Amino acid sequence: MRELICIMCPKGCRLTVDDDLNVSGNSCVRGVTYGKQEVTDPRRYLTSTVKIVSSRYKRLPVISDGDLPKDRVQDVIKYLDTVEVKAPINVKDVVVKDVLGLGVDIVATRTIKE
Repeated sequence: MRELICIMCPKGCRLTVDDDLNVSGNSCVRGVTYGKQEVTDPRRYLTSTVKIVSSRYKRLPVISDGDLPKDRVQDVIKYLDTVEVKAPINVKDVVVKDVLGLGVDIVATRTIKE
């Protein structure tokens, strides 16, 4: 049995998920979905930065365009530390396509001119 705090809405319901994946303590359907996924396949979005050259800035803020398996987030962070892009770059430009073969792209969250 696991106890979780749901993050799907501002209520922060205290969930209990048993071994048969029965979820209790939720006040909406999203809590059931979150509880089951958090126990079977926890996933996270990632915000980070990558190096940028030809700019007055040293780092470009980026985000994953989908959720990543929680146990692979550190691998992605280490990989992003090796990535270097060149200005100019626009918001929503794909910086890394299909990062580490996980089916998730890393995209720019800021426009940076040369």
